[in-house]
Amino acid sequence: MAPEKLVRRFWESIRHIKTFIYRFYVWLVLVFFYAPIFVLMVFSFNNSKSRTVWLGFTFDWYLQLFKDETIMHSVYVTLVVAVLAALLSTVLGTAAAIGIAGMGKRQRALIMNVTYIPVLSPEIITGVSIMLLFVWSGLKLGMLTLLLAHISFDVPFVILSVSPKLRQLDPHLFEAALDLGAKPMSAMRKVILPQIWPGVITGMLMAFTLSVDDFVISYFTSGPTSQTLSITIYAMTRKRVSPEINALSTLLFIVVLTLLVIVNLRQSRDNKQPQRKEEDVR
Repeated sequence: MAPEKLVRRFWESIRHIKTFIYRFYVWLVLVFFYAPIFVLMVFSFNNSKSRTVWLGFTFDWYLQLFKDETIMHSVYVTLVVAVLAALLSTVLGTAAAIGIAGMGKRQRALIMNVTYIPVLSPEIITGVSIMLLFVWSGLKLGMLTLLLAHISFDVPFVILSVSPKLRQLDPHLFEAALDLGAKPMSAMRKVILPQIWPGVITGMLMAFTLSVDDFVISYFTSGPTSQTLSITIYAMTRKRVSPEINALSTLLFIVVLTLLVIVNLRQSRDNKQPQRKEEDVR
């Protein structure tokens, strides 16, 4: 056999070995992260309080979960806060993103860097600082402070979701609508908003997911009658790990996973649309 073929086969075998190692590493990481969740979901249907012995299949823990008044109140608080925070932060974040897009280059860069601070800073610092602000201003910790805290960390994510859509727009589109006789609010509602709508929806879904999932900031800004699900679960685990927690965690995981899949599908579809438009133009 020719030496070139031997060298080619050698490097092909090395490439196959690298591909196998990369895939094995990815699957190992996925198993490490998701195996505990899978075990939790399986034992949420266990006909026993044991976390190690399987004694049969049952839905009793899910039925008891919906009969627990404390958990149901926490579900109510979590959903109300998440929905209101998502809607309000979407309105504020979209308006802020439109305003930032109309700024100069230096001002826009400065504001965007400031927007990144709540995203990058540790949650415990954000939670403690917001709590101190509420205490200093005389606000009693409760539903209102919890909602304001969730809006404060949701708005930056909405801005980061809407801003790329605004950068894709023709900068003279709004002026063209005004020249054709549209009023500013009408041009914003009928011309600009439909163009950035996918980013708005993505930001709203992300804000809802973050509000449902948050624990640290909610722990510092909630009152005794406004406990979210994450705080209730934490309080339950400090006493005993009930199978109801397994059932509740399973439902939360399914809801959050569904929302994340929807967000990712929308983002991938939105990224493909400009490519399709370019291909149609060609």
